[in-house]
Amino acid sequence: MIRKIMSPPSIDWKAKFSRKLEVIKDDALRSYYTAGVPEPNTPLNEVTFLAMDFETTGLDSLTDDIITIGTVPFTLNRIFINQAKHWTVKPRRQLAEESVIIHGITHSDVLDAPDLSAVYQDVLAQMSGRVMVVHYQRIEREFFANALLTRINEGIEFPVVDTMQIESHVQKKHHGGIINKLRGRKPESVRLGASRTRYGLPLYTPHHALTDAVATAELLQAQIAHHYDAKMPIGQLWI
Repeated sequence: MIRKIMSPPSIDWKAKFSRKLEVIKDDALRSYYTAGVPEPNTPLNEVTFLAMDFETTGLDSLTDDIITIGTVPFTLNRIFINQAKHWTVKPRRQLAEESVIIHGITHSDVLDAPDLSAVYQDVLAQMSGRVMVVHYQRIEREFFANALLTRINEGIEFPVVDTMQIESHVQKKHHGGIINKLRGRKPESVRLGASRTRYGLPLYTPHHALTDAVATAELLQAQIAHHYDAKMPIGQLWI
């Protein structure tokens, strides 16, 4: 088992949340920041995480929009499927045909869906007091922040554990460096499905927000079991 993998620089999320409370005006955001985050020295096996996944109209958070959100709370030992949530929201721009091909969400699926402004409070309630887990943090962080900015004139910041980043570190450790390059070895794919396969996890149909959230939760459980001490402080892993 690997027990030493490069950790990102620790961020003082408690202090960041306190600073946010000094300027935030939106009630739902204020409630989210008031709930705070776990102490950074909290062991991983005592943290309640929230796996989160978005399906979007594209990859540019400034011009594209969120269309579905999936969340599921979990710990290192359990996934609370009975507390999972899934929202479909209507984007402010028309769905592009290429994005429909990827996620299978059509114009009729979002025709009568609410705008994100009608459900973001519920999403924040799911996030409250938990550490988010995502596969490629740029999507969820940038899209949610920019979507809120356009609707309530306030963005959001939140701590995440990024399973893609963890897997990238694992692959570099196993297959990086000049020796491996000379031997023709290179890091393997860190896409969600490929990463899960290496841990013997089952294949799920991709590009469904709730299914991908569950898949991400299972992946983190496997990564911690294989590469980290479960008593490691969360402050050494969140970014």
